[in-house]
Amino acid sequence: MQSTRPLILLTAAFIVVFGLLTITTPLLAASSEKVLYSFCALANCADGQTPEVNLILDAAGNLYGTTFDGGAHGSGSIFQLVRGSNGTWTEKVLYSFCSATNCIDGTNPEGLIFGAAGKLYCIALTGGAYGFGTVFDLAPGKGGTWSEKVLHNFDFTGGDGYYPYGSLIVDAGGSLYGTTEWGGAYNYGTVFQLTPGAKGKWTEKKLHNFNNNGKDGYAPLSGLMFDPAGNLYGTTTMGGSSGTGCGGHGCGIVFQLTSDAEGKWTEKVLHSFNDSGKDGYDPWGGVVSDKAGNLYGTTNAGGASGCGTVFKLASGATGKWTEKVLHTFAKDANDGCVPQVGLTVDVAGNLYGTTFYGGLYNDGTVFELTPRTNGTWMEKVVHNFDWNLFVKDGTMPGAGLIFDSAGNMYGTAETGGAYNSGAVFEITP
Repeated sequence: MQSTRPLILLTAAFIVVFGLLTITTPLLAASSEKVLYSFCALANCADGQTPEVNLILDAAGNLYGTTFDGGAHGSGSIFQLVRGSNGTWTEKVLYSFCSATNCIDGTNPEGLIFGAAGKLYCIALTGGAYGFGTVFDLAPGKGGTWSEKVLHNFDFTGGDGYYPYGSLIVDAGGSLYGTTEWGGAYNYGTVFQLTPGAKGKWTEKKLHNFNNNGKDGYAPLSGLMFDPAGNLYGTTTMGGSSGTGCGGHGCGIVFQLTSDAEGKWTEKVLHSFNDSGKDGYDPWGGVVSDKAGNLYGTTNAGGASGCGTVFKLASGATGKWTEKVLHTFAKDANDGCVPQVGLTVDVAGNLYGTTFYGGLYNDGTVFELTPRTNGTWMEKVVHNFDWNLFVKDGTMPGAGLIFDSAGNMYGTAETGGAYNSGAVFEITP
């Protein structure tokens, strides 16, 4: 089952190469993909179902992630995958949601991050004391057990945000930062901070209330990123200066939040997307940066073919940011379509991501973008997902990618696998 994110309706369009910015290569066969685990292997999908967000990797090489559905109570799970000496992987469910009365622990978890003392921090999209989501930690205990603690219950009343999305980030002091899709002072979403205090109590502070005012964006569906100076960056799926474009709700923005000496945060819109037929719009994923401070991200709609784009934002001497479309996804068998998440950048500056649809079998792709000396970027399809009666590959990858020290990539697919309920995959170069 897919998440509560809005559906993208794909319309017919001609394939156009935008600005000759990207050269797309034919299908590639230099990498090998392997399904490490297929969900719904246990009765009633007690192991989890529908993994939607990025995995994380510990120092021992174990993988951790969440499933949006399934688990012992059908409301999602947190899982661990441990690599065996023979190359096989074993799954362990660390926590199943909705185990408490009225699901006060939260339901439908999103992305994980590591915290101090081996803890995992995460958000739950729904559930909790008020039904609008939670922030929680999961702490390891004796005998391999894990215990959950709710750090914050989102509440529709009182100006709090609700329906948190994406993954959290943590600063050097242990404070957590994230976004909510809705709620806040104007009911268009928030950026929040949770600060740990005495006796395990956490205090929430809203750093920004999004507003549908023709300039600001609203409805963020991804987490945030810090730069070395401590500024925050993110995206919203709607709003901006495009007015009534993109179906009347605006096309989304990339934003920056900067803090002053008194702890007050100020938002700056770095780019407002538009539906001109060249720019992308509706960015569901966040942004990443390179060593020079340039920002990179994806839009899951727009561009010349309507299948979305990969974009770059560069800051100029006057503080103005300039957008450049690096790749426009095409509606053909040689390219993916509809990237739903952000990118991963390697040490060489190459970009990697996934598309939810498209590719040779229209089941999604893994792609690589490599910068060329003349300023253009070359796209290469690293893997075409394919699920059928004979090939039990994952399909519809809705999460980003991570690398291990050997250069292997790991990710999740929302459907497909042996039971068509999602899979964890590895791509070996």
